[in-house]
Amino acid sequence: MTPDSPTSPKASHRILRKFAYLFSAHWVRGLLQTVFLIYLARYDDSIYGDFLLAINLGSILLFISEIGLNQHLATLLARRTDYPTAIVLQITLIKGALVTLSILGMLAFVFWQGYDPALIIMCAIIAGSMAVEALASSYFVLCQVMGRQDVEGKLRSLGAILGFGYGVIGLLAGMAPVLVSLFKLWETVINVGYAARAVLKRTRLHFDPSKLKQLWLTWREGIIYTLMAVAAIFYNKINMFFLKSYAGNTGVAQYGVTWELVDGISIMVSSMLLGRVMFPLFARLWISDKAEFHDLARQTARWLLAVAVPVMFVLHVESDRIIPVIYGDGYGHAVWMQKLLVPAIFCAFLHNLAAYLMISMQRQRLLLVFYVLGLAVNVALCLTLIPDDPLRGTVMAIVLTKLFVASLTVTYCQYRITIFPLATLGQAFLACGLGAALYWLGTAYVLREVGEVLALIPICVLAWRWKMAMKNPADAKTA
Repeated sequence: MTPDSPTSPKASHRILRKFAYLFSAHWVRGLLQTVFLIYLARYDDSIYGDFLLAINLGSILLFISEIGLNQHLATLLARRTDYPTAIVLQITLIKGALVTLSILGMLAFVFWQGYDPALIIMCAIIAGSMAVEALASSYFVLCQVMGRQDVEGKLRSLGAILGFGYGVIGLLAGMAPVLVSLFKLWETVINVGYAARAVLKRTRLHFDPSKLKQLWLTWREGIIYTLMAVAAIFYNKINMFFLKSYAGNTGVAQYGVTWELVDGISIMVSSMLLGRVMFPLFARLWISDKAEFHDLARQTARWLLAVAVPVMFVLHVESDRIIPVIYGDGYGHAVWMQKLLVPAIFCAFLHNLAAYLMISMQRQRLLLVFYVLGLAVNVALCLTLIPDDPLRGTVMAIVLTKLFVASLTVTYCQYRITIFPLATLGQAFLACGLGAALYWLGTAYVLREVGEVLALIPICVLAWRWKMAMKNPADAKTA
């Protein structure tokens, strides 16, 4: 499926418009964050490493408190088991407990690791603020299910402008790193403050003992999503903490500059498009129209293939230009690390689609098993690969883990609903093979740039053919 391919209202579900709202907000936030992190990386790689560590800790806390329950919240809202604001409030109360526990756990971890006082304060501010932001995401899920991604986009943009604007100005003014780290606090205050106001003014707050039982039932049903989130975020992030132990802040900075590129692209598609636009549709269609669910799943899988291949290719072949231009000449290791990391994009695209499909189909328990296996594999790889070769071991640990988990989830969805028909797979393999041959011919006998352009032609032609086929349902089955 291409982003603008479906032509009927039923097929499109206004996906382009919804994605555009979130993309615009992500673009504003991403641009400001990019300027902020690039300036940090060029200014001092040690300080950059500290900020990355704090942000990654915050990502763990946010993921634990937010993502698993957000998926559960979307399914509850789709089933309409209660008034929307009542459901949102119940989930948010559960999140509040998780946020508190996760912040306490984070503080225990940083003291246990013996980080210096300045880094501990930065972790408390940045990671703590990111955890609290999970409370606002309940309101954002409600916006997504109601098709009001425009409201979410505007609010996220405002918070990003104020937060990262403060951070960039602070860096330019020469503020101490601890003061600069307040950027995340200001962004969180905007998001949480507005979300709380919007929900509370539509909800009557009064003590009702009968609601305690409902809150417990909601917690019990949602705990499996939280466990999935814990396993997923840990197998995605713990390699960086192993890396800090063996290579210090400089090693974290080398890995961080390329991971920001690779993971940023994965998040844009996996979180914005799949998580915030497609997943609410999948959850609703599985209940109301399974035929449309199957069609939309196959179209989305095909669209992801068409996007992932050229993105991976460009990041791989142009890594020796992209890294120095953006971050300067002090990140030579990041060039070869990016070449090894790009398969993680492909794995993330397809795995996240498969994961959201499994949740929509009520197969979250099996998905949890896959995540726990992935975490076990990741820990084993980190213990085995990172001590002897910290940089290469860190990269290989995350890539092999993502490949392992994606193979489990995609295989299940392929068996259950055939998200990739044989014709689609055959065409994709043929386009990639032809592109590789053209790349070799172009670089060997003409110029590097010519080879790169030629290599992209087959997959672009295939994507165009898929788009045209979607306009004719009779041809789509054979495209």
